[in-house]
Amino acid sequence: MRRRKVCAFCVEHVTHIDYKDIDKIRRFVSERAKIEPRRRTGVCAKHQRALRMAIQRARQIAMVPFVAYHAYSGGTRR
Repeated sequence: MRRRKVCAFCVEHVTHIDYKDIDKIRRFVSERAKIEPRRRTGVCAKHQRALRMAIQRARQIAMVPFVAYHAYSGGTRR
């Protein structure tokens, strides 16, 4: 039986997630620049909402990309 993940923000008693703290935010964003779900990260609902707002604010000022870089893989385009 797996042990339930504990919210990293609750353990550290974090009250505010700063959108300028890019190193912390990038841990919760996938390779394709999508916000990771709670079941994968183990964050509680309260901090997931705050994290989502921080990521959206960081995207608005171009600190975190909206989408991942997409390289065209050849072929013919019509």
